[in-house]
Amino acid sequence: MAIVLDTPVAVRRVAMDLLARREHGRAELTRKLRQRGAPPELIDSALDRLTEEGLLNEARYLESYIASRARAGCGPARIREELNQRGLPRAEVEQALSQCEVDWTEQLREVWRRKFAGQLPQDAKERARQGRFLAYRGYPLEQIGRLLRNALDD
Repeated sequence: MAIVLDTPVAVRRVAMDLLARREHGRAELTRKLRQRGAPPELIDSALDRLTEEGLLNEARYLESYIASRARAGCGPARIREELNQRGLPRAEVEQALSQCEVDWTEQLREVWRRKFAGQLPQDAKERARQGRFLAYRGYPLEQIGRLLRNALDD
């Protein structure tokens, strides 16, 4: 049975249920509540109240998202793009990426070891294949080049 979101209490309850599962950004939570049929004026007031109470926090969401995606092997460029697509302000995304405690060089090295068993490319074709994979994961080309030239410190 679908929940009717026609009262502030119902909208708040659904928003809190979503936040209980994981952190959400305001734009993402707004989208999910709209999909469930909540009117925009009820969404805005409910989310404003949740923000005032500290239950909805963009900085906490950014920190959680970045840590999660970094653990999954994604690099900073890919995470940045994903967050921008989710409607988060670029300045906040950049600040969160600069403040996160992820060692991107070590993360790159670990992703490369898992995927390619630590085998440096023997020819241009293999180098291109490894480079494409790592670039797709969102790592900077400069770091990829150094890694594949075996110039990163071991």
